[in-house]
Amino acid sequence: MAMDDTVRHRFAEAAREERPDLAALCLLVGAEADPALGEAGLDAAQIELDRLAGLVPYGLVRPLDWANATADLLGARNGFHGTPADYRRLESSLLPEVLRRRRGLPILLSVVWIEVARRAGAPVYGVALPGHFVVGFGDPGGSFVLADPFDGGRILGDDDVRLLVAGATGAPPSAAMLTPADPLDIVMRILNNIRAWASARPEHLRVQLWAVELSLLLPRHPARLRYEHAQLLVRTGDFAGGAAEMDAYADVVAEVEPASAAAIRGQARAARALLN
Repeated sequence: MAMDDTVRHRFAEAAREERPDLAALCLLVGAEADPALGEAGLDAAQIELDRLAGLVPYGLVRPLDWANATADLLGARNGFHGTPADYRRLESSLLPEVLRRRRGLPILLSVVWIEVARRAGAPVYGVALPGHFVVGFGDPGGSFVLADPFDGGRILGDDDVRLLVAGATGAPPSAAMLTPADPLDIVMRILNNIRAWASARPEHLRVQLWAVELSLLLPRHPARLRYEHAQLLVRTGDFAGGAAEMDAYADVVAEVEPASAAAIRGQARAARALLN
């Protein structure tokens, strides 16, 4: 089995665990991006998360104490943070690289915060605010504190949250926005970020392709991803594979959108014609 096949098999299995391991899934995304990472690289990243967790002080109880201690360790002492320039780098979405560079997108820095604090025993979880991922400490249904790893772990007050949400949606935050994010939803959001990064850079078409293919291995994914996958296969020269995928997607949408299904089948025929 080739390395990328091994990574994808492990990713699919990890995604279907009863309690999916967020760190393992994110590290496998990194291994898909960089096959040279290998088993040693995956192990080194897990060891680094364990090492950092071992530096969190003992005896913490209050959510604010957990948040402050994690921010001091990761933000102040180890320099984990983000800048606008990080949105322009693929490495900012890959956990092994974020651990190495101490830089990343809000959601990847939040994964570091979550995994380090969780291993140290903290009540910690991700919060998928619109446009900006943050971390919660405490009881999401009771007393909790939000921190922004992209800003070095800055504690967020109610006004800060309102500003972040209003900036992304123009509306005030809702209670649903503050609920703990599911690990698989976090991974899907990371893969969506990678797809968006690559789609804006045609020279990275194959990055977009593998990000879509990993997304399709998750138990829950939008059906339209199959159509995007089909288009990418055609663009990479796999006309037969792309046409077959288009036909399969057309079958899915035919009952509710017959006109769209007919148009997609026409695209499949055009893709097959390129084989002649």
